[in-house]
Amino acid sequence: MATDYDAPRKNEDEVNEDSIEELKNRSTNRQSAVVDEDEAEAAEGFELPGADLSDEELQVRVLPAQNDEFTCGECFLVRHRSQAIDRGDGTLICADCEG
Repeated sequence: MATDYDAPRKNEDEVNEDSIEELKNRSTNRQSAVVDEDEAEAAEGFELPGADLSDEELQVRVLPAQNDEFTCGECFLVRHRSQAIDRGDGTLICADCEG
């Protein structure tokens, strides 16, 4: 952008006055705050707490624990053997539960 260095400069008071006038003009030229939204589409993915989901079925494939995995004795999550810590009583816990 080219700058005309020979043009007279505005002092701070003139800049503030211009800004106030611009703000006044902007306030009268406001855009509508209404958003066009399809209510049915917005409600599709929204579920209310306590909704009856008894007729819904989950499609999840459950794999048994692999040879290199164990189930933590505290949090009952399946973890990799590298995270196993023996309590001494034969119970394995994960490093997260131990710390």
